[in-house]
Amino acid sequence: MTYHFTPMTAVHAQAIANWHYDGAYTFYDMDQDPEDLADLLDPATWPDAYFAVLNEAGELVGFFVFTRDETAVEIGLGMAPAFTGQGLGEGFVQAGLDFARQRYAPQTFKLRVAQFNQRAIRVYEKAGFVRGKAYQQATNGDVYEFICMDRPV
Repeated sequence: MTYHFTPMTAVHAQAIANWHYDGAYTFYDMDQDPEDLADLLDPATWPDAYFAVLNEAGELVGFFVFTRDETAVEIGLGMAPAFTGQGLGEGFVQAGLDFARQRYAPQTFKLRVAQFNQRAIRVYEKAGFVRGKAYQQATNGDVYEFICMDRPV
């Protein structure tokens, strides 16, 4: 699949805000975390950080959010529920890394993932990320274990 990155728009953000996942993955429904939802829907947070990802048919298949520091880019991402579980994850992540590499020229990529999301962890490991420290984070009305992952560019 070919992915096209485009700056976030209100139409894209609203569509993402309405995505609903099945089972344990409802954790990633944007309405589960009011702070994340507010960031997604706030146009002031979009410039040079939030990008919608479209496929060759122009369908919204996901999004990336990039947070930069002096040497690293931390990535956050989401794939539309209709496209999950189809073996597209590694290519999607690689496309995001390629985009960030060209746009930001980082030395390292970082991400954080909920420990229970073994499906995503396997994708990230295939994309070259290595598990780091685990930590507890309050989110979605409870405290969950997360894992830091990183990879060189």
